[in-house]
Amino acid sequence: MGKDVIIALDFPSAQEVFAFLDKFDGEQRKPFVKIGMELFYAEGAAVVREVKRRGHKVFLDLKLHDIPNTVKRSMAVLSALDADMCNLHAGGGIAMMKAALEGLTRADGTRPLLIAVTQLTSTGEEVMHRELWIDRPLDQTVMHYASNAALAGLDGVVCSPLEADKVHSVCGKDFLTVTPGIRFDDASKGDQVRVTTPAKARELGSDYIVVGRPVTAAADPVAAYRRCVSEFCDG
Repeated sequence: MGKDVIIALDFPSAQEVFAFLDKFDGEQRKPFVKIGMELFYAEGAAVVREVKRRGHKVFLDLKLHDIPNTVKRSMAVLSALDADMCNLHAGGGIAMMKAALEGLTRADGTRPLLIAVTQLTSTGEEVMHRELWIDRPLDQTVMHYASNAALAGLDGVVCSPLEADKVHSVCGKDFLTVTPGIRFDDASKGDQVRVTTPAKARELGSDYIVVGRPVTAAADPVAAYRRCVSEFCDG
């Protein structure tokens, strides 16, 4: 499976999303895009269907976490939207992740890719110990959750580019690493701390990079996207 750049459509409305995607109408390569909670909760399934109709692959970033049966039924709904990638929280356990795979699998045997969030980037070591009562170091916990995702049959995890190589060493080279925290080397880091460039993410072993403001807030989003593809996919 080749590397790809995923643009995070972090817009509050479908109108803004479509105005942004209109800029790519002439592109031979339609960007893979991410639809997160804000947009999905505002616009519902219709926005997913329209983005798919326009020829884009969709990563539906809703981070499900519930009892196995509820997650299974919910994933069946998302799979019917023809999403290409979905995710959930690995903290829900192996039974929940297996149930999610069952729900995602269509009658013809096909399904979207399914990846797991190990620990949110906002969860630091102190929060894990004090609030969540997880005594193991953060790095060990992330790799253990990634291993559980692999045991459940998932396709990969969301992780930092800085963790991609270790995830591959623990879970295998074919286990996907989907990595946010991407900035160009001549741009501000914004509110991100652990960031890398597209070229460095490629070097570190990321399979997909998720890019938001460096593309969506660029003066020329199409040129910024092309730069990401050139540095990450073609470099």
